[in-house]
Amino acid sequence: MNRDNLDFRNEKIGRLFRSLFFPTLVAMVFNSALNICDGMFVGHGVGPDALAAINIVAPYFMLSIGIGLMFGFGASVIASIRLSENNVKAARIIMTQAYLAGAVIFGTIILLSYAFTDDILRMLGCSDRLLDLAGTYLFWLLPGFFFFYLQSVGMMLVRLDGSPKYAMSVQVVAAIINIFLDWVMVFPLGMGIMGASIATSFSCIVGGSMVVVYFLFFSHQLKFYKLKHTWKSLMLTVRNVGYMARIGLASFLQELAMGGMMITGNYMFLSRLGEEGVAAFSVGCYLFPIIFSISNAVAQSSQPIISFNYGAKNMERVGKALRLALGTAVISGLLITTCMWTGAPLLSMVFLPVDSEAFEIATHGLPLLGLCALFFAINITFIGYYQSVEKVLISTVYSMLRGIIFVIPAFLFLPGIVVDNGLWLSIPVAEVMTMLIIIAVYVVKKQNKLALKS
Repeated sequence: MNRDNLDFRNEKIGRLFRSLFFPTLVAMVFNSALNICDGMFVGHGVGPDALAAINIVAPYFMLSIGIGLMFGFGASVIASIRLSENNVKAARIIMTQAYLAGAVIFGTIILLSYAFTDDILRMLGCSDRLLDLAGTYLFWLLPGFFFFYLQSVGMMLVRLDGSPKYAMSVQVVAAIINIFLDWVMVFPLGMGIMGASIATSFSCIVGGSMVVVYFLFFSHQLKFYKLKHTWKSLMLTVRNVGYMARIGLASFLQELAMGGMMITGNYMFLSRLGEEGVAAFSVGCYLFPIIFSISNAVAQSSQPIISFNYGAKNMERVGKALRLALGTAVISGLLITTCMWTGAPLLSMVFLPVDSEAFEIATHGLPLLGLCALFFAINITFIGYYQSVEKVLISTVYSMLRGIIFVIPAFLFLPGIVVDNGLWLSIPVAEVMTMLIIIAVYVVKKQNKLALKS
C-alpha cells in the first residue's frame, strides 16, 4: 500500500495539512452527495412522507456518528501523543480499547431499539401517519450501525497511521455503493423506504469491513493489540475508555446536538406547519450534515498535527496549524453560505416536487438556515483545537452552548418573535452567540499570556 509518509514532527505545516485535508474533504463531499442522493431518491421515488419518516430516524445517525467521533477523536488524540513519545504499544492498546467499547455500546443500542421500536420513534416526534414508514426504515438500518461505528473511528486512526488516501477510499467506496443500491432498490425494484434502508445498511457493512481489513493487513504502526484477560487489564481499559470519552465528548455533543436540533425542529415544524413543514425541514436536515462534514474535515485534518506536536511540546507548530485551520474554515463557511443563498430553489427541487407546499417552505427557509455556515465552521474548528490539546472542559462547554443551551431555546422562542422565520433562524442565532463567546475568551486569554510574558 502506498503511504503518504507524513512526518508530523518536522514536515511543513501547510503541506501536512493539505495532505490530510484534501482526501478528507473529498470523502466528506462523497458522503454529502450520498445524503443528497438518498433524499432525492426517497423524496421522488417514495414521497414526502417517507422523507419525513427518515428525518424522524435521523437522530439515530447523529447518535451513531457522535459515538464514533467521540471515541475516534479521543483515541486519535491520545494515540497521537503516545506516538510523539515513541510509545507505539500504548497507541495500539488505545485503538483496540476504543473498538471494544463500541462493540458493547452498539450491541446494547441495537437490542433496545428492536425491543422498543414504536416507543422510541414516538419519543423522537413521530406521528401516527409516519410510524409504519419510520419503523420499517429503522428495522433494516440497525444492523449496519455497528459497522458504521467501525468506519467512523477508523477514519481518524487510519489518517493518523499515515494513510489519509485509504481513509478517503473507504468513504468514497461506501458512498458509491449506497448511491447505486439506493437507486436500484427504490426505482427498478420498487422496494420503497425498505430498499433505501437496506442500501444504507449494506454500505455501512462494506465501509466498516474495509477499515478492519486495513488494520489487520496493511497498517503501519496502529494495529489491533491482544489485551490481557485480567482484572487489572479490565480496569485499565475502563480508565482509558473513560479518558477517550472525555476528550471526545465535545464531538459526541455536536452530533447529539444535531439529533436534539432535529427532534426539537420536528416538533416545532410539525406544530406550526404540519407534515409539509417537517418535510421541508428535512431538506435542511439533509443539507446540514454537509455543512458539518466540510467543517469537520478541517478539524479532523488539523487534529493529528496539533495533538502530535502538542505531545512533542512544539507549541509554535500547534499555533501555525490552528491559524491555517481557521483560515480554511472561514473560506469553507463563506462558500457554503453563498451556495445556500443562491441555490435554495435548486436544492429544494432535488428533494421535493416543485408543486408541493413543502417545496415552497424549503425554498424560503434554506437561505435563512445557510447563514449559520460561517459561524459553525469557526466554532467547530476551535472546539476541535481544544480537544486536540486535551482541554476537555472548555471544548465540552462550547459544544453544549452551540448545540443545546442556545439552539433549543431559540427553536422554542424565536418563532414567537419573528413568526415562522424563527424556525429557520434558530440554528444561525445559536452559532453566532457561541462564536462571539469563543472568540472573546480566546482573545482575553491570549492577551493575559502576553501580559504575563511582558
